[in-house]
Amino acid sequence: MTALEAQNLIVQEFSGYDDWEDKYRHIIKLGKDIPPMSDELHTEDNKVRGCQSQVWLHAEFNDGKVVFQGDSDAAIVKGLVALALRVYSHQTPQDIIATQPDFIQKIGLDTHLSPNRTNGFASMIKKIKTYGIAFSLLQQQA
Repeated sequence: MTALEAQNLIVQEFSGYDDWEDKYRHIIKLGKDIPPMSDELHTEDNKVRGCQSQVWLHAEFNDGKVVFQGDSDAAIVKGLVALALRVYSHQTPQDIIATQPDFIQKIGLDTHLSPNRTNGFASMIKKIKTYGIAFSLLQQQA
């Protein structure tokens, strides 16, 4: 599935909810459903700077695709991690670099998140794109 297809599915999924309380519950459920991240990956290098909550992102490069794992100590933020992973994990470095998280505006999260969570999500995306750039450079050197 492409990043654009993943975003379209997210938008479609959230269109089924009438109010923000339901959307927040769904985000929290998504966070509970992501695979657990092993304790040894909860390192300073994997920590996302700029988040009020504790957030970790780990990336590996397998068969030309970047595979992410993520975690947070806050329920809603962990759900935001889950959404980001659905869009960016298992994508090529080039797709990661080129894909903007448009689903945030399309589902209205940009106006319903607190400023701290908005900044934290932007920091997550920045770290994901940094991984994309790094793996792209490694790919070019190979």
